[in-house]
Amino acid sequence: MDPQYINPKNLKHRSDVTVWNGVAYVAGIVPSDNTLSIAEQTSQALAVIDGYLAAAGTDKSRLLTALIHMTDVERDVAAFNDAWTAWLTPGRLPIRTCIGAPLQQGAFFEITVTAAMPS
Repeated sequence: MDPQYINPKNLKHRSDVTVWNGVAYVAGIVPSDNTLSIAEQTSQALAVIDGYLAAAGTDKSRLLTALIHMTDVERDVAAFNDAWTAWLTPGRLPIRTCIGAPLQQGAFFEITVTAAMPS
């Protein structure tokens, strides 16, 4: 079976989701409105992730990993964590890394996740 590439925006340089060998890989997601609070931006980005996972045929209850890049971890991680924790499926906690990094287009954070596909 070949990898499945999900690219609803028809981007020329990447797909938003790739599914291969029972795993869905979701590209780095940034919120579309960085004028909102970090909690609101987090909820906005997580809703996009929900949509991409659904397009791949899985959901957040099957998350394996998360990688979060933040421009200011010390300032933003507490508000991010509150929204993130509220979103997660209880008892289904992925491994997660959160690191500081400069980001494009004024984004305060970017989220990349992987999720298992249903068997």
